[in-house]
Amino acid sequence: MRVQLEGQSLRLRIDEDELARLLDGGSADNRTSLPDGHVQMQQLSLSSRIDWRRQNRVWHISLPETDVRALSERLPTRDGLQYSLSTPSGETLQLVFDVDVRDSARKRLRKPSTGDAA
Repeated sequence: MRVQLEGQSLRLRIDEDELARLLDGGSADNRTSLPDGHVQMQQLSLSSRIDWRRQNRVWHISLPETDVRALSERLPTRDGLQYSLSTPSGETLQLVFDVDVRDSARKRLRKPSTGDAA
C-alpha cells in the first residue's frame, strides 16, 4: 500500500493483490520503521461503513465494502473513492482510496499469448 499524507489529505493506493486480500476479508498493511525506533502502521480493511481509529501507532481504516466491490468492477480506472472525515478541531480529512491503474490494466487487460497456459 502506498500512503500519501499532505495537509488534510490522505491518499491510500493499493495494487491488485492487496485488493484481492481486502475482498477476501483480509487487510492491506503499510509498516514504516522510523529512525527513532518507533513504527507507524496503516491497516486498511473493509466493513459496512467508513471508519477511522488509531490504536497506539496503528491507523485502522475501514472502507465500505459495497463501495470497494463496486470500484473493483470498474477497474482499471483512475477514479477512486473519496470520503470526508470530520476531526475534533472542526477540520475535515479528505481520504482518497484507489487501485493502481497500471497494475489493474496489466492484470485485467492483458491478452494471453499462445504460449500461456489455459
